[in-house]
Amino acid sequence: MFKVRYLVFLLVVAVLLCHSMQAGAKLGVSAQSAVVIETSGNRIIYQKNPHKKLPMASTTKIMTAICAIEAGNIDRTVTVDDSAVGVEGSSIYLAKGERLTIRELLYGLMLHSGNDAAVAIACAVSGSVEEFAELMNSTAARIGAVNTHFDNPNGLDSDNHYTTAYDLAIITAYGLRNRDFLEIVSSYTATIPNGDKPYPRKLKNHNRLLKTYEGCIGVKTGYTRRCGRCLVSAAERGNKRLVAVTLNDGNDWADHAAMLDYGFDNTICRRVITKGDYIQRIAVEGSDDTYVNGIADSDLYVTLPVGAEGRTEVMADVYASLTAPAAYGTIAGEVSVTVDGVKLPPVMVVCDRSVAVKEKHILLRNIALLIDLTLQIY
Repeated sequence: MFKVRYLVFLLVVAVLLCHSMQAGAKLGVSAQSAVVIETSGNRIIYQKNPHKKLPMASTTKIMTAICAIEAGNIDRTVTVDDSAVGVEGSSIYLAKGERLTIRELLYGLMLHSGNDAAVAIACAVSGSVEEFAELMNSTAARIGAVNTHFDNPNGLDSDNHYTTAYDLAIITAYGLRNRDFLEIVSSYTATIPNGDKPYPRKLKNHNRLLKTYEGCIGVKTGYTRRCGRCLVSAAERGNKRLVAVTLNDGNDWADHAAMLDYGFDNTICRRVITKGDYIQRIAVEGSDDTYVNGIADSDLYVTLPVGAEGRTEVMADVYASLTAPAAYGTIAGEVSVTVDGVKLPPVMVVCDRSVAVKEKHILLRNIALLIDLTLQIY
């Protein structure tokens, strides 16, 4: 259907912001490593040793959930692998031969932090913990988490299992773009089957910020004696979305509230693209309509630290033409936005109306079908 693509520069603007971020030094976060990022472009708003490699305990399960969801069909039912029964540490007490959906296991993973659920998911998706760990590492590399390595899906102590506060933040920001991931990690309670028992498992999220911090949307707690207390949280206010991470922090609940407050107070949000914005005219072949307009399919906001320049460059990658028929909303390219050199998630370009095939084309096609059918008969 689609023809040759071309590129066109649409907009270069400078947004000058004011104020400064000197207050960051006054937070006094007690973590060994900490960071706050905004998720539109993964900019650092606050940092303390953000690239130091450290173990991350059960915050590992953020990547486990991402890999399971991206494997597809999380509502399929799987049989719990024997290796997932009796796993040490926090557990949802899976039984041998028990059958649950991947989605149900994900609730057990992210709300109750089930180490056994992590193993069950790994085996269902990749066949083994080892192969799933390879998937986790390749996914981390694709996201840009270059200082991270996973040995297992649950975060049990291992010398070769580590991340950084920044890597964990961008992994989380990536996960939050997925609706299933967001729905699961923002749930405070859930109920899932309990094998052949007459009563279900009732799960409660360990993340108390869901109840105590305005706008909190998740995402994961973690603890081992070796790692200390680890926490990843995310919150939304207006069109701002922030992720905070602390590794080895004995005062993590209070620190996260202060870090997120700081992030909201010291950032500004701007709309770069509005849904329905005209992007480019697109030629149409085989229709009485000679063109459609390519329009933006969604709004796009950018969150910037106050004091940032906010130089914005927008580039459209749109198909030069398409062939009828094409429905309203048909994807015809995308718009990429870069702010201060940071690339934001793309916005799809879609057709602003439906276009039908020319009547003579329909007639010729029907004649060709009739001839073909006649030849088959004879």
